[in-house]
Amino acid sequence: MNLYKDYGAKALKAVEHLVLIIIAIATIVAIGQEVVHVFNQGKVTLADLLLLFIFLEVLAMVGNYAESGKLPVRMPIYIAIVALARYLILDMKAMDDWRIIAIAVASIVLASTVIVIRWGQLKMPYPKVQDKDS
Repeated sequence: MNLYKDYGAKALKAVEHLVLIIIAIATIVAIGQEVVHVFNQGKVTLADLLLLFIFLEVLAMVGNYAESGKLPVRMPIYIAIVALARYLILDMKAMDDWRIIAIAVASIVLASTVIVIRWGQLKMPYPKVQDKDS
């Protein structure tokens, strides 16, 4: 019974690493496509920079997850904040006032969430887990 548990855990870990590699490769390809787009356009816009920043955050998240085996909850929230800012910058002229307000409120809620999570990590940290080998 324990043998199946070990193989199952190893199989899931292998799939996890495969998906991480796929995400990293797809992100690198997207970065390349954006760079080509910037060269073809002949200028760099703020929207282009924010998109590259989102890609960089995704790569950092993949690297962090691959290195530690843990996904920090704050990283996807940072990505969401930048994505909302990019959306606001790109489409502000075509948006009505209520949509702009909704995006601004969503950004404030996400930023507040990061603050609360960080405060919780500092004031109420998880207890240290001892290694099985120790």
